[in-house]
Amino acid sequence: MIKNYFKIAWRNLMKHKVFSLINIIGLTIGLSASFVIGLMVYYDATFDDFHKDGDRIYRVVTDLISPEDTFSISGVTLALEDEIKDDSNFETVGSFYIERPFKVENRELGSEFKWPNFVIFTDANYFKIFNYTFLAGDETSILSHPNSVILTENRAADYFPNTVPSDIIGKTLVYNDSLNVTVTGIVENFKERTDFVFEEFIAKPLLLQTRLRENFLNLNWNNTNDASQLFVKVASNADLSAIQNRLDNLAAAHQDEDSKKYGDEQKFGLQPLSDIHFNEKYGIYDWTKGQANKSLLTNLALVAIFLLLLGCINFINLNTAQASQRAKEIGIRKTLGSSRKQLIGQFMGETFLLVLISALLSVLLSKWLINVFSDFVPDGLNFELFKSPLIVVCVIVLLIIVTFLSGFYPALILSKFNTVSVLKNHLAVGDKKVKLRKFLTIFQFTIAQIFIIATLLVGKQINFLLTTDMGFKTDAIISVYSPRGEREVSKKELYVEKLRAIPEIKEISIGGTPPASISTNSTSLSYNNGENEVNTDLQFIFGDINYSKVFELDLLAGRSIRNDTVKELVINETCRKKLGFKSPEEAVGKIVLLGGENVPIVGVMADFFQRSLKSNIKPMAFRGDWNRPDWSQFQGLHLALQNESSEDLKTTLSKIEHAYKSVYTEIDDYRVEFLDESIQNFYNRERKISKLLNWATGLSILISCLGLLGLVIYTTNRRVKEIGVRKVLGASLFQINTILCKEFLILVAIAFVIAAPIAWYGINNWLQDFAYKTSISFWVFLVSGLAMIFFALLVISVKTLQAANANPVDSLRSE
Repeated sequence: MIKNYFKIAWRNLMKHKVFSLINIIGLTIGLSASFVIGLMVYYDATFDDFHKDGDRIYRVVTDLISPEDTFSISGVTLALEDEIKDDSNFETVGSFYIERPFKVENRELGSEFKWPNFVIFTDANYFKIFNYTFLAGDETSILSHPNSVILTENRAADYFPNTVPSDIIGKTLVYNDSLNVTVTGIVENFKERTDFVFEEFIAKPLLLQTRLRENFLNLNWNNTNDASQLFVKVASNADLSAIQNRLDNLAAAHQDEDSKKYGDEQKFGLQPLSDIHFNEKYGIYDWTKGQANKSLLTNLALVAIFLLLLGCINFINLNTAQASQRAKEIGIRKTLGSSRKQLIGQFMGETFLLVLISALLSVLLSKWLINVFSDFVPDGLNFELFKSPLIVVCVIVLLIIVTFLSGFYPALILSKFNTVSVLKNHLAVGDKKVKLRKFLTIFQFTIAQIFIIATLLVGKQINFLLTTDMGFKTDAIISVYSPRGEREVSKKELYVEKLRAIPEIKEISIGGTPPASISTNSTSLSYNNGENEVNTDLQFIFGDINYSKVFELDLLAGRSIRNDTVKELVINETCRKKLGFKSPEEAVGKIVLLGGENVPIVGVMADFFQRSLKSNIKPMAFRGDWNRPDWSQFQGLHLALQNESSEDLKTTLSKIEHAYKSVYTEIDDYRVEFLDESIQNFYNRERKISKLLNWATGLSILISCLGLLGLVIYTTNRRVKEIGVRKVLGASLFQINTILCKEFLILVAIAFVIAAPIAWYGINNWLQDFAYKTSISFWVFLVSGLAMIFFALLVISVKTLQAANANPVDSLRSE
């Protein structure tokens, strides 16, 4: 019986090849998008879901709140751990400190490793919260010795190649030339997906023998940074609200007088383990991988759902439209004893066969789509995930759902035909069926229209972001950063001298980050004008006297700083207005209080964007490198290049790198960044959204137009005699085409009327994320509406012109 169903189903598919092809293409596109996007959601949603009692593990994070802004930090003050470790709500409290050594040596083998990644200082509690599998070493005395280290198997293979884990135990590594550390354990790297990418676990007491000694001896509640991480595993009966109250009380109790005076506040919070992979506010530990974004995944999922719905709608429309052509088949089947249940089974079998063919094509297509969507697809995601049992089950469930959505209603309609009416050829097309087809067609084109409008408006905003003047020079500027941890300004000055010999370089400056970057260095500033005191948060950029020349910063009044170390400020316009000065000239010469010291304002510079255009311009000041020789804010060199061809640029960059390596001979840590590329990186997510919309728009138009083509083919075939009569009576080609097109174009126009306000609402909400944004122009809606009508007219005319051009004798011969 089932074999017979599929045999008849296959014959019907072959009989109606065009309609079958349209259905297969629509379903294949929808299923392919669903498969790939489903893999992405599964991949990101399963990060760190393997940890024992993972729902009870939290990271303690910090929010620094001022009257003007909130700054989020994934770390906490070093003082917090001792205050909470005895709380009964916590089963385990464990901390670690991220500190990257500049060198690790295996002197027995004579090997040396510069700046190894993912090194933390921690204790046994870390291993109680996160369960690692020990390959060698004593699990009962984890990091009990102050000069001990535990390595992962991957890092152990780097330091001790071709050595089994048990033979590595007891070996010595030398950190930073002088710290002798014994390997006491080897653990297995996590096999599952995880954001905990650490490779070396050094006993925490060893921090007292590093540059951080004073930080750990003199705990400061106001010293908070991302390197100091604190995790807790709450008790099974823990009261989370009580924990939060305790954290709030601790923050309030240790708030200093200056913070109270200026309205600054420090708040601690609990971040669930499952939130770490998605929450960009606090970040992950391997920043090179980029972070998953829930809203982007949600948008991707919606695109997949809509594309799948469009494919299902094509199936419903075409099958209900074809109902009259299969009426006699149904009548004969019923006469021969087929029940309605059997007929529904037959039609559902045909649907399933189509879905199955589409699914097989989708699996093959998915491999290609993973490459196409490389901007969205995480690095570790690959086609092998299809072998996961959960994915296989989800695919089967999805195919069943799609079969039901696509086939159940047409099967229900077809199986309801009255046998006598069918065999007497008295079958009429139901008004309800026509209305349903019209509704579904409008729905299809509404989705396509929304995608078109959104694509144009998002593209317009991205163009606005990338072409808006940042307020400083961004082209032909590169930054070459010093080796990490290197603070010798003398070496930078030597590097400058070597670079001056390169004629392709116009200007050179030693400084901190460029005017716009992801880094932030800020403090509180106050000014007393004799009547009242004004307080504000103040961000810094650091540089020498050439910094403003390299970036062509616009000085509105006063002068720039005299040298690198004199304590003077050049403030921006926003800061000038915040402090209450009526003009740039009025601000020059005034004294402000900064960190307990009086510092003069010697100049006022024009505002520029310090971040992306998502955020407002903040009060900012340009200053030198005041803390030398104890500490230097100068991280590297900024170079303004001559405008050159790409070939000349390659030569120039080669010279710059050669000069770098002649100065920093012992450290291979060359890092160069192009400023214009860094600014474009501010908008990576927006460009991803734009690319997603481009694909979604193209595919939705394709599916909708294919469905429209199917309906047009069906309609013109039904009206072929009408067209013949009209031609005999003198109707022109244009008149006949207009009659045939009018019905469908009305549906497209209705779709536009529905889509326009929906698209406006969605894009308007999206634009609220930007402090500076383009306008939602009327022409965008006009262009998108005309574009959709053009596509529809093109598809409709292909068939209608063919039908109108046909010889009426052929269509009327049977009469």
